[in-house]
Amino acid sequence: MKFFRIMAISRRVFRDLANDKRSLAMLFIAPIFAMCVFGVAFSGDVEGVNVIIVNQDQGFTPPFSGETTYLSKEIINNLNTTILNIQNMNNIDEARLIVEKGQASAVIIFPEDFSKNAILKSQNQSYPSNSEIIIEGDDSITNIKNAISKSVNQALSDTLIENGVTPAIKVTSDPIYGEDADFIDFFVPGILAFVVYLLTTIITLITFVGERSNGTLERVMASPVTEGEVVTGYAITFGTMGVIQVALLLSIAILVFNVMVVGNVLLAFLAVAILAITCQALGILLSSLAKRPEQAIQFLPFVILPAFLLSGVFWPLQAIPEWLRPFSYLVPPTYAVDACRAVMLKGWGIDKIWPDILALVIFALFFLILAVWTLKRGKK
Repeated sequence: MKFFRIMAISRRVFRDLANDKRSLAMLFIAPIFAMCVFGVAFSGDVEGVNVIIVNQDQGFTPPFSGETTYLSKEIINNLNTTILNIQNMNNIDEARLIVEKGQASAVIIFPEDFSKNAILKSQNQSYPSNSEIIIEGDDSITNIKNAISKSVNQALSDTLIENGVTPAIKVTSDPIYGEDADFIDFFVPGILAFVVYLLTTIITLITFVGERSNGTLERVMASPVTEGEVVTGYAITFGTMGVIQVALLLSIAILVFNVMVVGNVLLAFLAVAILAITCQALGILLSSLAKRPEQAIQFLPFVILPAFLLSGVFWPLQAIPEWLRPFSYLVPPTYAVDACRAVMLKGWGIDKIWPDILALVIFALFFLILAVWTLKRGKK
């Protein structure tokens, strides 16, 4: 393997890319666009949920006291109006009809004896009737359902504390990692790896197939250049482009979306940069199965779906069915996502993320070796 021949191939590919404005746009503008779209779309919390409150509570006047207590009104006043957009109604059936039409997400009902049962039950645990808040809602959107339940439970807890009722059991959260982390802090490292994986693989695949279809690769292979030199030359070019992509996306994640970075950001960069090198090797390998760029497009579902579903980009691996989870470890972005999150959210060093780095290096070498073998096989 001659170094000067490798660099000659790499320079030629760099030159061709520089002259191809569309490819340059795909390499640099597309990942920035994708990162911004994903970041903006998933950076917000659930807000402005339309709910209807039907308060039938008659209140309760304790014996020897002339003051009537309305716990329901206190709970309603403590509801988070940023999350919930509250409308008051008197008729339960009419409120349900509005939810059925999709104009509201839930009906929150306070029964007639709500305050009476709550106060008497708190004074005497043997009191036969319980007090309950009834939420009848559209549970088809889980995030909205959880936001409503969380808001009601928080308002109930605040009201009890204000009335001097201390809950018998209290759960205290004392985070070891990720204190004050938001969903965007969990999400962006995954998107960073996903975008690099997707675009680097696709661009390498289409470019390599294009050179095969227009005869450029055939002319190169007719020269003294070996298959290993061709693959290495392309690896240097697209690996460099991938590393630049990683630097751009990581800068956007930190400067624009202000994601949490507890550890050394260079380690996160290293993990995703090795993923970029792995992806260009995968692109070259897949290109051996396509003769024309149109055929290369057919590989997109096999490139996108495994990473989208199995690599932990959008949800943790623990949420993947147990029988399917082993396949997650056959997808390279899984390791980059895990390493990137561990560095950025937990502050882990190389001593803890080295298994992920090693797995990515093994994938890169494996794909490069297979790419060389497929070129040799095609030449024969």
